Amino acid sequence: MGVRLKSFGIVLDGRDLSSYSSGELVSGQLLLETGVRLPVIQLRLEAKGCARVHWGGDGPATEATRHRDEVVYLQQRQVVRRAADDEGYFTLQPGKHKFPFSFHLPPGPLVTSFSGKYGSVKYWVTAILERPCGTSQVVTREFSVTSQIDVNAPYFLASVSKSIEKTIGCWLFTSGPISLSAKIERSGFCNGEAIPIYAEFENCSSRLIMPKAAIFQTQTYLENEKTKTFRQIIANVRGNHVASGSTESWNGKSLKIPPVNPSILDCSIIRVEYSLAVYVHIPGSKKLMLELPIVIGTIPYNGFGSRTSSISGHFGLDMSWLQLALPEQPEAPPNYADVVSEEDLARQFPSLPQADDLEHEFGSPIFAYIQEFRFQPPPVYSEVDPNPAFSEEVQHEVSFEI
Repeated sequence: MGVRLKSFGIVLDGRDLSSYSSGELVSGQLLLETGVRLPVIQLRLEAKGCARVHWGGDGPATEATRHRDEVVYLQQRQVVRRAADDEGYFTLQPGKHKFPFSFHLPPGPLVTSFSGKYGSVKYWVTAILERPCGTSQVVTREFSVTSQIDVNAPYFLASVSKSIEKTIGCWLFTSGPISLSAKIERSGFCNGEAIPIYAEFENCSSRLIMPKAAIFQTQTYLENEKTKTFRQIIANVRGNHVASGSTESWNGKSLKIPPVNPSILDCSIIRVEYSLAVYVHIPGSKKLMLELPIVIGTIPYNGFGSRTSSISGHFGLDMSWLQLALPEQPEAPPNYADVVSEEDLARQFPSLPQADDLEHEFGSPIFAYIQEFRFQPPPVYSEVDPNPAFSEEVQHEVSFEI
């Protein structure tokens, strides 16, 4: 039997809890420890990522009814270290060893990591230690990938609304219709965000109804022409009972999105979609429900930026001419004395009496008069025009010709 390592593992550089995106660098170290001299043919690394679906019966009898499919998004191999001598192997001395590695994810779009009812999207790195004798030792480490979805894209900023109506009863024993209309101002949201719901519930039936709302996650798995679907509620909220002949309004009722997987819309065999369902629970009858499609993204909503861009796009404004009209460094305004002649300057600003002359004329320091003026009471309020002559004068000057 071959000698086993004391430890063998993979550590990713500073990204143990975070997620990667397409085109990013994945780097880390292979850590191993041995207690004896260990001959090694090569130490290599494999990186793989794929989407897989599988459902069907168990056992050989149901082999024909099983459905499996796979789409590969990442497939890379590299040799971390190999033998450089004629013997065909190198020797690891007793102790701990570190071997760095790195590789780039493909620049094209990658599907977000996901684990569902009948399939998954996973990415992982595998380290293989090959030895001259004995079986190779293998260790695997998963890592997460996120496909970025910007909820500020124009098609996620448009409002979505629907209406529906249902009459309770059958034949001649009808009790009146129940109508429901709902609206959301946009369809793109992120984890932790609250969805404001605007809805109107009108109950013209004879029953007591209960308005509710929920976020549904729909997982769809495809294999050739076969489809498997799994649907679940991830969050819900309820309103107040609506009595017969009454109405209920939701003016932005909040429904918070819990931590869930972002929408997956770019995979050929797995789709993860979300919808906001607004419905009415009717005792003794099937519920009345409408669904508004939503998308769970990764880049948060930026109201100011998206609103500005949408307005500019709507009106088709081109503001590039402003850059040509404005100088890089604004010039200082000219001095007033440079643009006005000395004669005009002397005529506009007559010489003012000095403070000593004013005090001599008033017989006391000028500061006393300033203080006296400052503390004078305000004029008495009156609705009578203090300048009636001026008003009449203006009225006489304005005339209309017909």
